[in-house]
Amino acid sequence: MISQATAFLIILLAIGLIAKNQSLIIAIVVLLTLKWTNLGSKLFPIIQDKGINWGVTIITIAVLIPVATGDIGFKQLTDAMKSSYAWIALFSGIAVALIAARGIDLLQTDPHITTALVFGTILAVALFKGIAVGPLIGAGIAYFAMKIVYFFQ
Repeated sequence: MISQATAFLIILLAIGLIAKNQSLIIAIVVLLTLKWTNLGSKLFPIIQDKGINWGVTIITIAVLIPVATGDIGFKQLTDAMKSSYAWIALFSGIAVALIAARGIDLLQTDPHITTALVFGTILAVALFKGIAVGPLIGAGIAYFAMKIVYFFQ
């Protein structure tokens, strides 16, 4: 008999295939493989605990490659800072990082919120070609929205 978790992953795999979302497909195939080879019982807790940090690290490496290759240096940075759009991007980056930090706190402390955020991220990735950084930002936005609701109660 197939478990509920496996059935859920297979449904998500079908959604990923229909939406042609490579990231979702790879993630689910890896999870199913780990689950079916019984490596999941050992690796799932580690991946769940460290995976977000690993993912952020990989994204950071990808973003910093133009610096490492010399395509972006101090000259490009100082030239960019002359643009109002660069300042908007700078403050947006700061805001997103602060929001994501609160998102990590919420994901770690409120499991039922995590479920809704993860499902929302899966839907966005599968159906709207979103990127799976959504749980952090989504949780951060949810955190601030909850604080606003609490403030006005």
